[in-house]
Amino acid sequence: QVQLVESGGGLVQAGGSLRLSCAALGRTFNNAAWFRQAPGKEREFVAGIGWSGATTYYTDSVKGRFTISRDNAENTVDLQMNNLRPEDTAVYYCNSDPPANEYWGQGTQVTVSS
Repeated sequence: QVQLVESGGGLVQAGGSLRLSCAALGRTFNNAAWFRQAPGKEREFVAGIGWSGATTYYTDSVKGRFTISRDNAENTVDLQMNNLRPEDTAVYYCNSDPPANEYWGQGTQVTVSS
């Protein structure tokens, strides 16, 4: 059974930083990614990473502010988020890329105050 457990969210002021972590229990993913869903909006892609970590890709709105990384020995995928903005407020999820419906976890809430 596969379980993805996200952690590290919280409340932060605009301009602040948070580091999210995703622990994958039960399997490893070739490509992994972070997604987010803001209130009243559809879930969207945020950042992705290949197996070796050498390839990373981001949605335009977070380029230069967010950094995705992975530790295959620990089977974790992290998202370092700097210079946070109120529009980054959302529930953040990790998954494979492309995402598999059966792997969505509870997510972790990120709230950025202005």
